[in-house]
Amino acid sequence: MSKKAKMIWNAGLIAALLATLFVLEQVLPSGSMLFTVLKKGAIYALVAVSMNLLNGFTGLFSLGQAGFMLLGAYAYAILTIPVESRGSVYQYFDGGIIQFTVPVPVALIAGGILAAVFAFLIGLPVLRLKSDYLAIATLGFAEIIRAVFQWDKLGPITNGSNLLRNFPSFKSVLYPFVVSGICIALIVLLINSTYGRAFKAIRDDEIAAEAMGINLAHHKRLAFVISSFFAGVSGALLAMYQTTIQASMFKSAMTYEILLIVVIGGIGSVTGSCISSFLFIACSEWWLRFLDNENLYIGGFHVPLLRPGFRKVVFALVIMVMVLFYRQGIMGTREFSVEGIRNFFQKRFGKQKAVEGGGSHE
Repeated sequence: MSKKAKMIWNAGLIAALLATLFVLEQVLPSGSMLFTVLKKGAIYALVAVSMNLLNGFTGLFSLGQAGFMLLGAYAYAILTIPVESRGSVYQYFDGGIIQFTVPVPVALIAGGILAAVFAFLIGLPVLRLKSDYLAIATLGFAEIIRAVFQWDKLGPITNGSNLLRNFPSFKSVLYPFVVSGICIALIVLLINSTYGRAFKAIRDDEIAAEAMGINLAHHKRLAFVISSFFAGVSGALLAMYQTTIQASMFKSAMTYEILLIVVIGGIGSVTGSCISSFLFIACSEWWLRFLDNENLYIGGFHVPLLRPGFRKVVFALVIMVMVLFYRQGIMGTREFSVEGIRNFFQKRFGKQKAVEGGGSHE
């Protein structure tokens, strides 16, 4: 298939997806759990792909995603709270230090830039570490950032440990899909560029990559900064989705969830990260919720063992089964493509037609 045909197919699929989402918004009630899964799944897909850029395509084991999301979320919230509402939000700090408001797209980019700046500064010493040491250092950074943002001395900026609210949010499911889709498309373009090939070379063999003339420090720092930028944007989207923001939301458990999504989808697969994001949110937020109901009856039979939080136990068992039978994740290192679908149907149905044709010929 030519590049032009691929572009046409991809554009058609995207248009069909957006049209389907638009129709669903007109048909289903706004409080449907499907929209919760779609909105949150789109946000988590972006941060999972950004983490996969580091872990899967560059070979850097980083666990600082929650910290960068926190930076993006707070930057967005602080910059978009209307001036007339700042007095009620920062009621103990005279409206806070910042007394202006910027447009939502500018605030989204600002959140990504703030996360990228911190990533650059942190990356100077941290990226000299490798493997588990890098993971521990980045995880420690995320926890330090969360603790700093809960410090009451930063009240004029962060409102202390209190909630930030009254900033713009999105109502349509199309908004997170469009923003996340654009960001993921940019990451895919980066992966398929010369920089992306350099990242993969570093992942496969650092010594060989350096022998080929690749500047290891520069490319590692570049991957770290770009990944953090998109994590910051996803944090801003999460703030819009939650409608309120507080530092205590961004605990290390959030990073573990994102890492779990990457592993389930396939380390080194953008498509896998996207698919597993929606599956993870659907299971944790919707499909397994009934397991928390201790008064569940099927007919006249009372289902035993069910307790609040039991869904997490079942979800953990499901994940264990998936890891045992799909050790490389759902997609492994493969990607979804129109050409791949065509080849799949050709292998399945092409052979059948060939056999039928051969039998009739005889």
